[in-house]
Amino acid sequence: MKPEKVWQDEIIFFLDWYPFLFSVVDEIFTTVTPTTITPTTMNQNIDLIDYHFDLNGFAVLKNAVDIEHLKELNNAFDNFPKDLAQGQWWGNVQRLDNNGVAGLELQNIVEGGVPFEKLIDHPSWINRLQKYCGEENTYVEGLFIDECFASVRRTGGFFPMHSGGQDGIVRNQFRVVNGRFRCAQVNILLALTDVGPGDGGTMVIPGSHKANFEHPDILAKTHGEEKGFRAGSVEVHLKVGDALMFVDAVMHGASERTNPGERRVVSRPLKSPLESREVGDWDVERYMG
Repeated sequence: MKPEKVWQDEIIFFLDWYPFLFSVVDEIFTTVTPTTITPTTMNQNIDLIDYHFDLNGFAVLKNAVDIEHLKELNNAFDNFPKDLAQGQWWGNVQRLDNNGVAGLELQNIVEGGVPFEKLIDHPSWINRLQKYCGEENTYVEGLFIDECFASVRRTGGFFPMHSGGQDGIVRNQFRVVNGRFRCAQVNILLALTDVGPGDGGTMVIPGSHKANFEHPDILAKTHGEEKGFRAGSVEVHLKVGDALMFVDAVMHGASERTNPGERRVVSRPLKSPLESREVGDWDVERYMG
């Protein structure tokens, strides 16, 4: 234990130096210039479509394709063989219906002629897809085509709801890292006919690309029983030439078509180069003039 004299000396020393120490500390806190926070890329070059795409997992591009191009596409549809059987090839296009109740699907439609090729790097969406899933500003930058198909849905046709962000799989992931989109696959669904109530429109569940749990209704149903409607889902209505753009992680499907006639759409999924593992994946640059 220190002698009382030592304690007294230390207290006196502290009291002698206290005003100086206090003034130094006070000067430090009052003279340091506040750090200027430099804005990151988080809010740069983000428009309303980008915002809704991030928030909901999808956005609608109005009047994405002009009338003349739409006529070319519908004429190409009219020229497809009406008797093309399931699994049969027509040139480099194959009829391969993904789900029997969904209707006719022509896979690899990018090989269906110039009108379909022109959709690959269409100015209405190519820059957005490059931003969302093209690994922009990295050493693996680029886009690849996933399954691309044309669909004709008639009365009674629908497509079961599927996907969602709950499994966190790389193939259909939705991510934003350091203010940049890093999605695996983004789909463009172009309407060649009006799609309104009763037309078998695409169903989506907004925000489900960020879901942590599988939708309870999916667990309770088998693949062929449901008609597309799920709690929280909305049906997206489109006019001819509109395009629905959605990340593959958002839960999606199609309601049952109850109207007469047919729904015609072209689906053009593009994805990150790191996801180009499927047979039939094509580098977009192959088709770019």
